[in-house]
Amino acid sequence: MIDSLPYLKNSDFPAITRNKLEILQVNLGYLCNLSCTHCHVNAGPKRTESMDKATVDQVLAFIDKHALHTLDLTGGAPEMNPHFRYLVTQARDRCLKIIDRCNLVVLLENGFEDMAGFLAENKVEIVASLPCYFKENVDKQRGKGTFNASIKALQLLNKLGYGKADTGLELNLVYNPQSAPCRPNSRRWRALISGICTSITLSRSIICLR
Repeated sequence: MIDSLPYLKNSDFPAITRNKLEILQVNLGYLCNLSCTHCHVNAGPKRTESMDKATVDQVLAFIDKHALHTLDLTGGAPEMNPHFRYLVTQARDRCLKIIDRCNLVVLLENGFEDMAGFLAENKVEIVASLPCYFKENVDKQRGKGTFNASIKALQLLNKLGYGKADTGLELNLVYNPQSAPCRPNSRRWRALISGICTSITLSRSIICLR
């Protein structure tokens, strides 16, 4: 990284400072069960990059040296990293808030059937992504059947208490519209999801406009 301070010493530009580090985001690898056309890291089932145990332990050592309050896990599908559960339980032992950036469909994959229960048991906040509220758009971007699988996964999370009051299980849905016609406001988005499946409840819905 280039040291910017020498360029600022002889100027009247205000000093650049940073706040205390509180949140650590960790990318656990590019392996994913989906091959989304809009993925910014080109993750997918054929990607082999995955954080190893030694690096995970380095992450934990870094956490021990800093007064962090949140560990934010992303990928790929972070749940597919073989050391995901180890990292989550270690972070919970350190009383950290944990965020799992989840594509939802992974919770229904073979070998991951108990993942939703694991997340609930460890009070992991789920930030789930759903690129659109139209089935045809989601299936086009993520693959055939992914919309219905996403709704099924949301229902599963609700059954475990996610998105419901007084459970401490936060479920946030991030909506990444790819085109202007698919950009409702937050209130309309909630109404649309409720219309699709009235049994789904969310903590928050977040719209990311491009």
